[in-house]
Amino acid sequence: MLDLTQFSSSFIPLTAAALALIFAIFIFRTHLKKSPQKDKKYHPIATSALDQVLNYYRLFDLLADLSRKYRTYRLSSFSRNEIFATDPAVVEYILKTNFPNYGKGSYAYSIFKDLLGDGIFAVDGDKWKHQRKVASYEFSTKNLRDFSGGVFKATAVKLARIVSGFSASDKSVDMQNLFMKATLDSVFKVILGIDLDALSGTYEEGARFTQAFDTANGFTSYRFVDFFWKIKRFLNIGSEAKLKKSIKVVDDFVYKLIKSKMEQLNNPHEDLHPGKKEDLLSRFLELKETDPKYLRDIVLNFVIAGKDTTATTLSWFFYLLCKHPEIQEKIAKEIIEATQVSGDSSIEELAAKVNEETLDKVHHLHAALSETLRLYPAVPVDGKICFSDDTLPDGFSVNKGDMVTYLAYAMGRSKDLWGDDAEEYRPERWLNENGHFQARNPFIFTAFQAGPRICLGKDFAYRQMKIFSMILLGSYRFKLNDESKPVKYRTALTLHMEGGLHLRVLPRFSHETGVNA
Repeated sequence: MLDLTQFSSSFIPLTAAALALIFAIFIFRTHLKKSPQKDKKYHPIATSALDQVLNYYRLFDLLADLSRKYRTYRLSSFSRNEIFATDPAVVEYILKTNFPNYGKGSYAYSIFKDLLGDGIFAVDGDKWKHQRKVASYEFSTKNLRDFSGGVFKATAVKLARIVSGFSASDKSVDMQNLFMKATLDSVFKVILGIDLDALSGTYEEGARFTQAFDTANGFTSYRFVDFFWKIKRFLNIGSEAKLKKSIKVVDDFVYKLIKSKMEQLNNPHEDLHPGKKEDLLSRFLELKETDPKYLRDIVLNFVIAGKDTTATTLSWFFYLLCKHPEIQEKIAKEIIEATQVSGDSSIEELAAKVNEETLDKVHHLHAALSETLRLYPAVPVDGKICFSDDTLPDGFSVNKGDMVTYLAYAMGRSKDLWGDDAEEYRPERWLNENGHFQARNPFIFTAFQAGPRICLGKDFAYRQMKIFSMILLGSYRFKLNDESKPVKYRTALTLHMEGGLHLRVLPRFSHETGVNA
């Protein structure tokens, strides 16, 4: 990802000058000719591109602040409007009711194409429908669900063993960094069936891929605010030169794995190896999907969806548990009661008791994870392009080519949607009178999107986060390394913590007594 100081010193002055020129042209064009659409009514203009650039470091809070004044508002630029919505009726309309009229569009596709290709998160229409149909079926199979559960447990045990080293040495650990590596290991095993071993760093080629993939992801995100990226790509300079180099490393690695997997599945002797067709890539190959470029795009789209989103959510979750130790202890007690572990149980023994039955018992844990996603959604904003002129449920117009962006971050903090305590971390709001988890309206709680594009991996994400949390919180207590240091997000496509999450780790049980320490 990009250094914010470098961003501020070089990008902001150039952008401010460019925006001033564009705005002047826009005003001139507006006065030069009358609009033929006088009968249309548009949302109030509440922000500008310059305002967003100057507040880039706190962009999501800026948008949330404006949402307290206007439930839906817009930014008007030279080429189109960008509408920002927190109204559930508008969200439901673009994600479900009039779904065919709103999609990624050519703008987002041009930004994502180099990294994500024609993958499910970059395309619309028939390409999207085909991949969605196939992937939806595969994600619903018990085989993949059981396989992924075993992968999540094995990775969580490995993570807990690494954490135990920091507990013994009394040194702080960057949990966000570990979560990033652990989720990458998990998603690679589930999708490709290989051990990337990012946690241990012993697989050098895998480590190079990891670094290149993170770099490519960061520079792809940067395109959304870099007005000059196409020029830089044409000249192969600056961030675009680095992006191109990183994608080459990513492609070489992924194509090599795809080729190896295809050779493995074409070898009849490989049938002797149990579980070889459990990973997602093998299952796509069984469906006779053999175009390496198509498979490459599928792999990278699911990697990008399953890595950063889960890791950032777990990071904010552990941060909130450290800020609310009473909630951390309540969840730990629930985990211990559900698994019936004793003080002298090993990490492996605890993991063995984490199964579908015990996962279904930890309602407060599920609620606490959902409450984390409400306040810190992994994808804080998400936009769709309008394909033809339309009128939204609130009576305001939207033109062809306009972007309608729903603000998950702002919606989670809306008192209109969640009550006067909307900004408080209160997992109990997700529990019914029997103490059981109760889902909320997906057009209010938009962390996993909704409608036809609702996240295919929602249940997998919850399962992974619950397994990781049960094994870690059932074994250790966590505290912030520096209680006085503020924790901030880094403005990007996903809600990373700026500077990581540095925690102190304490054993949950005393080795001498076998009781809670």
